[in-house]
Amino acid sequence: MKLVSDPTIANKIRKMNQRVRWQDPLIVERDIDQTRLVLEDGQTDNSEFSFLVVGDSGSGRHRGHNPQRQVAELMLPHHHESRFMLHTGDVIYLVGSSEYYQQNFIQPYREFIFGIEHRKRIAYDQMVFKLPILPVPGNHDYYNLPILLSLASLTTLPIRQLLRSRLDLDVGLHGSRCGDAYAKAFLDYLKAFQLPGELASHLDRYYTAKTDTGRCLSYQPGEFTRLPNRYYTFRYGGIDFFALDSNTFNDPPPLPKTKKGNADRKLLEKRREDLEQEKLQIIETSAKLRPEDPSEADQLDDFHAKMSQIEEIIVDIDKQLATNKTTLTDTEQLDWLKQRLIESWNNSEVRGRIIYFHHPPYVTEATKWEQAQTLIVRDRLRGVLDAVAKEIGSLNQGRPLVDLVINGHAHCLEHLETMDTGHADSHIHWIVCGGSGFSLRRQRIEGADLMEENRLVARSHLFIGRNGQGSQKRRPYSGLRIDVKGDKQPKFIVRPLVAEWYQQQWHNRELEPLIIEPHTI
Repeated sequence: MKLVSDPTIANKIRKMNQRVRWQDPLIVERDIDQTRLVLEDGQTDNSEFSFLVVGDSGSGRHRGHNPQRQVAELMLPHHHESRFMLHTGDVIYLVGSSEYYQQNFIQPYREFIFGIEHRKRIAYDQMVFKLPILPVPGNHDYYNLPILLSLASLTTLPIRQLLRSRLDLDVGLHGSRCGDAYAKAFLDYLKAFQLPGELASHLDRYYTAKTDTGRCLSYQPGEFTRLPNRYYTFRYGGIDFFALDSNTFNDPPPLPKTKKGNADRKLLEKRREDLEQEKLQIIETSAKLRPEDPSEADQLDDFHAKMSQIEEIIVDIDKQLATNKTTLTDTEQLDWLKQRLIESWNNSEVRGRIIYFHHPPYVTEATKWEQAQTLIVRDRLRGVLDAVAKEIGSLNQGRPLVDLVINGHAHCLEHLETMDTGHADSHIHWIVCGGSGFSLRRQRIEGADLMEENRLVARSHLFIGRNGQGSQKRRPYSGLRIDVKGDKQPKFIVRPLVAEWYQQQWHNRELEPLIIEPHTI
């Protein structure tokens, strides 16, 4: 029984291009850059500013508690001191459905949304943010509901009742429709303009910001808070931010038709079969648990986390087992990133660079650190950075090409630093912020050092995730406030905001801030 269906990369790209009317003649003739926005808040020239980060938040209520809402409340005292919030993806679980935006996004973040104090409900596709929320899509934001499960959702089949009343997997009547709900919630959904003159009028009204790459979208907090595309860039306080859609460059190559490849295939097929059996066992066991009992409710939370974890592993295995397929990589997006990074390094007004996207290239969370998707995203990003390094030569004067990379996907909070990897992703700081609401995961038992062929490539300096056993189990959910300081070269003060669910109570924790300072290699 599959709980999720992941569309092909070709489908994701095609559908998203249609929704933003990518390179429509009316857009081209106006010299509009559809991958850029200007945040019109009157403070973009301030070299010192703060912003918030959350990720993998989009779950509903757990048994008796709501982690996402708890993290959102931790953010509220920082709301007026921060210029925007980055979201690292997986806005809505389990399958990115529009059915769950009210429960899993709008209500938890209600203080950040304009007009909600005047109306009880705001449509998911009509949101306007007081504080800019700038997301990237996660894998769950693209997932569809398999056809058989969709049919089950329309009936009174026992499996439907089980999924809803026992495991709370946030499965409704349909999935994301290949990211359509995410696009309607956050993107400038130009596909909706069908009448003569509608699109032209809209472009002339909202694409008025002037930049060195042409006109672009003018993002106006409290008035017009749409994104131009699934990947985009913006500049704030002299820092270039690059938001990527890693769902379209995370396909691993198929297993080779060699003796070793065939052996690996058999191992993966056996593991997949075992995981399916484990899912059935979880469903059978969870049916006997009573949600009203606190200890059994905790068990249901654990089963909920395990089911989602198993499903993601199966998706990763299926990507590797796919036969007769041509691996597609979103080269257009990667080429765009390369070119924009080169331009950024050639612009004297830019003093720092931050990239954020969903799938982490480096992480020590137990379920993600060696996934095929993790390794291929690492390889793809390395390819871009190596090409940038070759092009700019000594222009960076020994500084890392990127000051900070922020990711989600792994359900934890982690700070890593790459060592000498042999590539241009060396000596970069990586923050994984994926523990803002969905069930948390543990660090791998192998420890904090990541190796490649006996070479140390990265080291984890901080890991905050599920830990302890039984009554001593701790679930520390998290978000971040990042303060940008300094003048010519930025210094980042990363402040973890942690709400821990422990022994049926919430405990807010204060951690020492992480100081990430500029340095040369």
